[in-house]
Amino acid sequence: MLAVSAQSIATGKSLDLSQQECAKASEAGARIVALSDPEYPARLKEIYDPPVVLYVRGNVELLAKPGIAVVGTRHPTPYGTGMSERLSTDLAAHGLVIISGMARGVDTAAHRGAISTKGKTIAVFGTGIDVMYPKENTRLAEQILAFDGALISEFPVGTFAAPQNFPIRNRIISGMSVGVLVVEAAEYSGTRITSRCALEQNRDVYAVPGNVTNKNAWGPNTLIKQGAKLVATWEDVWEELPTDIQTTLSAEQHESLEPATASLFPDDTTSPHERKILKLIKPDESTHIDQLVEMLEAELSSSEIFAALFELELNGKIRQLPGKNFVKSF
Repeated sequence: MLAVSAQSIATGKSLDLSQQECAKASEAGARIVALSDPEYPARLKEIYDPPVVLYVRGNVELLAKPGIAVVGTRHPTPYGTGMSERLSTDLAAHGLVIISGMARGVDTAAHRGAISTKGKTIAVFGTGIDVMYPKENTRLAEQILAFDGALISEFPVGTFAAPQNFPIRNRIISGMSVGVLVVEAAEYSGTRITSRCALEQNRDVYAVPGNVTNKNAWGPNTLIKQGAKLVATWEDVWEELPTDIQTTLSAEQHESLEPATASLFPDDTTSPHERKILKLIKPDESTHIDQLVEMLEAELSSSEIFAALFELELNGKIRQLPGKNFVKSF
């Protein structure tokens, strides 16, 4: 990219090329925010190597709002997925912007958590703003925009999903944030890069502790040993925020209804059959339908179990995983 830029300057075509790029961005439904523009994120300017320009689709004003980065593995356990979604739901409900990288796994769960409470979220692409990666998140991107969120990238329109681009964009995820929350991450992962960027940028680092026998717990558990804030609930993040941010967010919600936070416990609207099933299904370990039938065969018929599972899933109290496995929703 540097070689192309140098060549364009040497040949006197830089103005033409910039105009072409602006036109491409406009066609993609994006606008270009330069480092000198007032809309450029103030926190991102503080880092060592801020992007010269950002391509932005959606709510540009969101770039100035305080946010928390939620990052982790692309292959989380049910526990990791649930914690990412639950914490993002609660933090977004209290006014924080959830910032993540739109990758599979923890990133996707974080964006969905923010959307579930009609909160705000920013997805930082490792591709051009017009290139959706992974493609299965196309619908998620549409939902982010529908709920007044934003999609951003520093890469020119049309940039494909090159592996080297994703570590580069991680500095933006941490740079835009007040702090970085790590949910699950293996020893060698992109999340480790984001955590290092956060420390270099003087950002707070938070981590959700994991099962020590799981390789994805290495990242957060190591960070906690090194001084990262242990996080079990949204309050653990909130109490570490600067006072001025707490005051601003509290003032913005003063006249609104008390935000609903995710709960680990079922409410009283569940039927007796549903409550029996909920006692057997865990949030951090999947349970196969055959196990449920076997454990409840003396109390419920198969049809009653199937009906209760359907109602629980419909009401968002449990989630079905591939192979007829179920986990409790956070």
